[in-house]
Amino acid sequence: MTQEHLGLFDTPPERDEIRFGIIIVGLLFTAFFLILPVRDARWLAVPAFIPVIDSIMLVGELITATLLYAQAGVFRSRALSFLATGFATAALLLIPHALTFPGAFAPDGLLGSGVNSTAWITISRRAALPVAVILYVLLKRTDLGMQLGMVRPSARIGVGVVAAIFAAAGLTSLATLGHDLLPQLFLNRTDQISSDMVVVQSVLLGLFLIAVAMLFRARRSVLDMWLLVALVGWLIETFLIMTLHSRFTAGWYGLYVMTVASHLVVMLALIAESNRLYARLALSTAARKREREARLMSMDAVTAAISHEAGQPLTAVSLESTAALNYLTQPRPDVTKAIASLRAISEATQRTFEVIKSVRVMFAKGAGGVTEFDLNDLVRETAHLFDRELAAAKISLALALYKELPPVRADRVQIQRVLVNLLANAVEAFGMTSGQAARKALPDSRIIGVRTKQLDSTDVLVEVGDNGPGLAAEELERIFDPFVTTKASGTGLGLSLCSSIVEDHGGRLWASSGEKYGAVFHLTLPHSSRLQGKRS
Repeated sequence: MTQEHLGLFDTPPERDEIRFGIIIVGLLFTAFFLILPVRDARWLAVPAFIPVIDSIMLVGELITATLLYAQAGVFRSRALSFLATGFATAALLLIPHALTFPGAFAPDGLLGSGVNSTAWITISRRAALPVAVILYVLLKRTDLGMQLGMVRPSARIGVGVVAAIFAAAGLTSLATLGHDLLPQLFLNRTDQISSDMVVVQSVLLGLFLIAVAMLFRARRSVLDMWLLVALVGWLIETFLIMTLHSRFTAGWYGLYVMTVASHLVVMLALIAESNRLYARLALSTAARKREREARLMSMDAVTAAISHEAGQPLTAVSLESTAALNYLTQPRPDVTKAIASLRAISEATQRTFEVIKSVRVMFAKGAGGVTEFDLNDLVRETAHLFDRELAAAKISLALALYKELPPVRADRVQIQRVLVNLLANAVEAFGMTSGQAARKALPDSRIIGVRTKQLDSTDVLVEVGDNGPGLAAEELERIFDPFVTTKASGTGLGLSLCSSIVEDHGGRLWASSGEKYGAVFHLTLPHSSRLQGKRS
């Protein structure tokens, strides 16, 4: 596996985390110097102290080992497996430590322990961390050349747990059954032999210094930093142990409090970093999901836009081709009308090609083939496209075009598409009349009006209105939102796309209720003189 696969355990610590680690080390040193002058002050012997402290550390170190094993399984890391095994061994040794401690559960301890058994179990426990860290640093390098999936993580974790159990059992047996084979460290249940304890602690001190040096050189992750904090804490505790002479003193009680603090800091750091990693993963997953949904929505929008915009001229092709066939196949063929229908087919086909070519431009948020043209001519041309539909629906079209309307500079195809959409919506609105009749008494005549005029010296206005059922107040507010439609079979994209087209040309599109009936759509566009003035 590659180094970046270590995820959480290859993430460099942030500045605040480094500062917090330094603060903890500073507090440990402060505690050491505060305890040192009063280390030999006798305090009341509390038999329950050791079981309580050992229980707290047991839970903390088992949680730490579990988190490390879990990450070792995810990332197939031998280094993390050995580190987790070290913490598991240290945790399991807390059980015989509490059981063998004189006075905790029995005056001389359980498990057939001697006066020195608890001390040697403590030394074994303290040696487990630096040994595990040394193996962790060495195996981190070999993990670089490994491939994911070479060893099943469950098998490696199982081997690590079994190894921790056997190591704890072996060291416990040596400290209890082999009690007489080990050097004597205590004279009785409270007083220790300082000279022998200093020798043993010096060996541990050397082991800790090696682990600190190796980890400091190879440090690069959050885990490495907190392991360094724990090792420094244990170094301070080692110095304190070398100055103690007996149990149940201020120094002895302070030693265990410092031990709990230095060990639990790794557990708390692992939990905090795991939660932060989970939060990042959750946010990343949510972002990818939103991106995927947005991509699918964009694809749906493009597809619906092509269907919506190209559907109208293709419908005209279908209607005109049917009409041409009828004209030519009737008993007395009407060639003139057939030719007119075929020409209409040709024009609709050309419009279809223009629509398809301009859809991409429309989604690119910019005007494509920009030309200068007369908006009145475009209105007349667009209205002519609806002659058959208006006649079939018995709808009258009234044009009120401003004669001195200045030309506009825009993409003619896209502006025509807007007008086609507005007129098509007006025609379709009359198809909803029967369903709306209970709400509003409508006039018998069906009229669609199109008006153009100049607004001041800047914009031109086009208004498309009808005397149909109109729009409710809540519909007017959301009518231009994507995927909002008042039609049962609508896509909800037509007016949204029209609004985007108009805005891309520097104009505005909005809707209002008619004076008595129906709805009016207002479209403004800047005319050529305004645009030229801006460019100059």
